[in-house]
Amino acid sequence: LIMSPAIWKWTCLVSHLLLSTTVSPLGRQQPLHPKKPFVTFTGDQAEGNFNHLVVDERTGQIYLGAVNRIYKLSSDLKVLVTHQTGPDEDNPKCYPPRIVQTCNEPLTPTNNINKMLLIDYKENRLLACGSLYQGICKLLRLDDLFKLGEPFHKKEHYLSGVNDSGSVFGVIVSYSNMDDKLFIATAVDGKPEYFPTISSRKLTKNSEADGMFAYVFHDEFVASMIKIPSDTFTIIPDFDIYYIYGFSSGNFVYFLTLQPEMISPPGSTTKEQVYTSKLVRLCKEDTAFNSYVEVPIGCEKNGVEYRLLQAAYLSKAGAILASSLEVGPEDDILFTVFSKGQKRKMKSLDESALCIFVLKEINDCIKDRLQSCYRGEGTLDLAWLKVKDIPCSSALLTIDDNFCGLDMNAPLGVSSMVRGLPIFTEDGDRMTSVIAYVYKNHSLAFVGTKSGKLKK
Repeated sequence: LIMSPAIWKWTCLVSHLLLSTTVSPLGRQQPLHPKKPFVTFTGDQAEGNFNHLVVDERTGQIYLGAVNRIYKLSSDLKVLVTHQTGPDEDNPKCYPPRIVQTCNEPLTPTNNINKMLLIDYKENRLLACGSLYQGICKLLRLDDLFKLGEPFHKKEHYLSGVNDSGSVFGVIVSYSNMDDKLFIATAVDGKPEYFPTISSRKLTKNSEADGMFAYVFHDEFVASMIKIPSDTFTIIPDFDIYYIYGFSSGNFVYFLTLQPEMISPPGSTTKEQVYTSKLVRLCKEDTAFNSYVEVPIGCEKNGVEYRLLQAAYLSKAGAILASSLEVGPEDDILFTVFSKGQKRKMKSLDESALCIFVLKEINDCIKDRLQSCYRGEGTLDLAWLKVKDIPCSSALLTIDDNFCGLDMNAPLGVSSMVRGLPIFTEDGDRMTSVIAYVYKNHSLAFVGTKSGKLKK
């Protein structure tokens, strides 16, 4: 979860609720210790905000990414270890970073904002990526946060120059008989020549190996990445793709995004900028990214459009929700929070909606689009990659649920929006975070709000 200090408070609260609830014979959840105060942890206020949090699913121990610090906490929020990540002398205009070559820009003491925190269970290490030096990462041992490696000498090691804690999202794909992969998605902040917006990287067993974070595949013509074309910025000067959430399911990796686009309102001859929420899907084994597909997603209730994605979380349906949705209890369900409208990314309206998507239905929509495109129908329809008007090419082949694309008809955009099912709306205190899980066949969702409140 990516969270503000207020939302961090409710995340601690969620952890407490998950650990301290039971079920009465009547099926109601009752607190084990109704008068026990919630456990809290307060960091060094001088260091600034907390940025990211991950929980070790095996031990319950918590890793907290903050400004200039990584904390390891016990399940009851006692500090076990801290690791300092900054500040250090830097300048965001230094590319490559000044630790690689001399930089003519003035260097100043610069905070290291944690931008990504992931547990690599297979190798028992923590990936902690920060804002210093164009976004390099440390690999820390889970036990004591000892630094195992900090690759910084190649351009592939610089993940993003953005200093926002919510600018990078990573998904680890694990294998039993080979090195894992890391799918990285990031805002590029107007520097597409430096940073791909999405890529897959090698996670080598040796944290100091030369190939750590190298692209899974890279030759003169093809690589495991997508770059935003520079001329996209001539049409939308502040264009970027903001990654809200990421996960893997089945044979695919998914990212949920928010991105600007220009549209012509009905009856108008001029275009205006709006934001569109889209789901991006890639095959785990696609080294050339020919499987890249984007699908617009949104939500509507009582004629009100909710189109600005705020947060998302993948869970299972559970038997009761599955029955009402006519899916299986183990089917993947996306819990999403959208705010009203689609024009103001940075100043979202307080009206918001909690909506659910059945992942299989999104995949079915993608399969239908792939099948029609390979029949030669329509265009590739991905405006920001300059392939909006390129016609689909016809090819005689069978496209099943796990089709991973060819070096034709790719990358592909879906024009029709997939609408989620609204299950709760909030008009005064915007919902900003969500998690969900299944308990005794029930699907439970916890939602955090702008003011720091928790809704169950």
